[in-house]
Amino acid sequence: MARYTDASCRLCRREGEKLFLKGERCYTGKCAVVRRAYAPGQHGQQRKKQTEYGIQLREKQKARRFYGVLEKQFEKYFEIADRKRGITGEILLSLLECRLDNVIYRLGLACSRPEARQLVSHQHVLVNGKRVNIPSYLVKVGDRISLSEGFRKSEKLKSIVEMVGGRVVPKWLTYDAENFIGQVVSYPSREDIDIQVKEHLIVELYSK
Repeated sequence: MARYTDASCRLCRREGEKLFLKGERCYTGKCAVVRRAYAPGQHGQQRKKQTEYGIQLREKQKARRFYGVLEKQFEKYFEIADRKRGITGEILLSLLECRLDNVIYRLGLACSRPEARQLVSHQHVLVNGKRVNIPSYLVKVGDRISLSEGFRKSEKLKSIVEMVGGRVVPKWLTYDAENFIGQVVSYPSREDIDIQVKEHLIVELYSK
């Protein structure tokens, strides 16, 4: 299973905003975007003239990195969105939101999407009572997401709950905090997705 393994903080600095890839660290003064608010690399502090293509590329890279998706995966999501009726950019974001690792993050069962991906890969997550270890699994309306009995009793989960306590669960999901059970009640609309991405620029990039 391919995944990004280099320094996560470089991605946030490159996009110029927090992508919340490091969990607890992102909420403290140790966050790299706070300490070094410029792009990484030797020429990171130099001002560069942005071309139309460069602006579109940055929006695509930002969306891809928010959800921890590799290039070929992202292209497949775009192809699926492009074939569906409706606004392609909004459908694309909706598909990405429906990834199981993102749903775990949205429910507040992980401090970051990479951590949520790990929980799924380690078989701590159940969908409709069955273990699912594929982070890219797309949930559907009516799906019930829960945690394995062993993980519900773990110290790790207790620390996660303490860290993310108070995170607002989007309205397309419901969450029973006492039993750590979430359910998909609808597909997310653009208003439900809080990431600051101009999806129409991504569509323009792929339409060239």
